[in-house]
Amino acid sequence: MDAINMHAASGFTEEQEAFRQAARDFARAELAPHAAHWDAEGIFPREVIGKAGELGFCGIYTAEDAGGIGLTRLDAALIFEELAAADPSTAAYITIHNMATWMLSRWGGERLRGEWAAAMASGDKLGSYCLTEPGSGSDAASLKTRAVRDSDHYVIDGSKAFISGAGATDMLIVMARTGGEGARGISAIAVPANLPGIEYGKKEEKMGWNSQPTRTISFSGVRVPVDHLLGNEGEGFKIAMKGLDGGRINIAACSLGAAQGALDAARGYMRERKQFDKALSEFQALQFKLADMATQLVAARQMVHTAARKLDAGAADATVWCAMAKRFATDAGFAVCNDALQLHGGYGYIREYPVERLLRDSRVHQILEGTNEIMRVIVARHLLNTEEELR
Repeated sequence: MDAINMHAASGFTEEQEAFRQAARDFARAELAPHAAHWDAEGIFPREVIGKAGELGFCGIYTAEDAGGIGLTRLDAALIFEELAAADPSTAAYITIHNMATWMLSRWGGERLRGEWAAAMASGDKLGSYCLTEPGSGSDAASLKTRAVRDSDHYVIDGSKAFISGAGATDMLIVMARTGGEGARGISAIAVPANLPGIEYGKKEEKMGWNSQPTRTISFSGVRVPVDHLLGNEGEGFKIAMKGLDGGRINIAACSLGAAQGALDAARGYMRERKQFDKALSEFQALQFKLADMATQLVAARQMVHTAARKLDAGAADATVWCAMAKRFATDAGFAVCNDALQLHGGYGYIREYPVERLLRDSRVHQILEGTNEIMRVIVARHLLNTEEELR
């Protein structure tokens, strides 16, 4: 039985398999040959991201009437995993862009949607998601950036930190305080990235994710039309959290892809590399290590897919499942990459081999979209404050 039929037997439709194969083919042709160069030189591959948009991969779960292809979160997870197996950094940016596009297309007004949604879903215009601030990471509800109503505009002042794509994107989805303290005072505003008063900090030097720029953004008297508000005033935190449920699945899928890429590299290396007159694949201790890596990856994949199905179904416990899947898959994915590097020995530490890049790119997944410590808080709160079983 070939790989596609094996997946189909696991419950995927022919359409899901077709998108999955298209993503795999795209990753092999457009990402894999260049990923190491983009990483080494810090190149943001905007042209290639545009090619991903031509396949629908920049508006995967954006509705068709807004220019997207209207797929499910499970479909998106399958696509993102395939992209990340070749290049977790670029794949992760594409997930962030998808989240920004979906938020604008779902909660934006008619004029905003007409001007921006289709352009973002096609990859012609790119987006960034702006929640984190220098003083508010995990405690996102304490953010300080403020938007004050002035006639038919909001005037935005404040700063954001660790923003993926900043300085190279066209639209910023900004969480800003329009009311009092706490989550209920936060609104979501779509801010064109080139408006007067917006300044970008230096490009951060990072351990991984080097094919996408990361910068701080400062807002000083930035005037944005009031019809760029997403939803209603005071709904921004709720919108941000809905975005993060899907974002956690997306980044978990990128960890699955990185782990799969590392596992495949390790398997190939074990067959080729010889020590003590035997291939590494003949040593039982190393066979067991490989088996454990595959088991962890398959377990993580099932959890991510279950969480995606929960989110697609609008299940009441979808948020806690997304948190569990993100925590488990990003921890397991990094562990698999680390074990793959160990199996390569000293060669795993050399940039000529892909495993060190996969390891560096996957490490940040345990931090962003809510740290894994915060994921544990979400799960524990659910267990202690409800009588519901997680099934």
